[in-house]
Amino acid sequence: MEPRRRVADSRKKPWLSEGERRGPLQAKCLLSHFQIAPFKFGMIGSTDSHTGLSTAEESNFFGKAPMVEPTADPVRFEEAITGRMTPDDPSDDQVHGMGLASGMTAVWARENTREAIWDALKRKEVYATTGPRIRVRVFAGTAFAPGDLDRSDFAAHGYAAGVPMGGDLSGGPESGPPQLLVKVLRDPDGANLDRVQVVKGWLDAAGGLHERIHDIACSDARPIEAGACAGDAGSTVDVAAATYSNSIGAPFLQAFWQDPEFDPMQRAFYYVRVLEIPTPRWTTHDAAFFGVERPDYVPPEQQERAYTSPVWYTPG
Repeated sequence: MEPRRRVADSRKKPWLSEGERRGPLQAKCLLSHFQIAPFKFGMIGSTDSHTGLSTAEESNFFGKAPMVEPTADPVRFEEAITGRMTPDDPSDDQVHGMGLASGMTAVWARENTREAIWDALKRKEVYATTGPRIRVRVFAGTAFAPGDLDRSDFAAHGYAAGVPMGGDLSGGPESGPPQLLVKVLRDPDGANLDRVQVVKGWLDAAGGLHERIHDIACSDARPIEAGACAGDAGSTVDVAAATYSNSIGAPFLQAFWQDPEFDPMQRAFYYVRVLEIPTPRWTTHDAAFFGVERPDYVPPEQQERAYTSPVWYTPG
């Protein structure tokens, strides 16, 4: 992807970032040409594990299948998990050490019942994380103000004056630019937050697909310069010990954001991406626990994250 796609490499399965990136764009293209949107989906996360175990944490990862459960044996890192059916095409080859523990689905439901959870899934008021229990709330509309972030009735106002993640906005030439209210709380047992981003995609008059990333909230009092956090939050990862510290980052971030390049006649979507500060990968945890060498084809750390379902804008 273009250089503007800052810190987008989640060091996960390649098809995750490709689906996150291209799916909504293709939805807009198909909707424009055929008036259907088969890729107008919400975001959920899964482990893709075949063990029957819920171990999405990097520090407690029991593998994608029984033969790669925790062990000092090299099979833990080197077992092939893709490419078996295409021996003549190395482009899709991936060994177990390349994957991350991942992933979880978060649902904004009115109550903890099967019916309410299915209703939330149907309306796409859901989001994905790569494992941590990050809490993300997003509302979009055209009548919000920065002060709405601090309202005691934040959620009620968001529903009344706008739409949540997964919702639809429409407008015409007189419409104002979409505005997003975003609140993010870190996993109580996890790492602090690095930044919050809005990913915008749009379809131009010639049918061209575009996307742009805007940093909208930065930890450690970093200013936003030209749409990006000034500098990185840094890293506290001790690779040998497989530890990190929450001495950097922020436990909570929030932002009001308004599209600075809005064209009311262009179809567009907006979703929020949240990044934690760097933490050790499961391969780093394994190396420290079993006293083995880390695989050299993956970094020792990664930034866990959350992706929300998009809000879709359609000209009225």
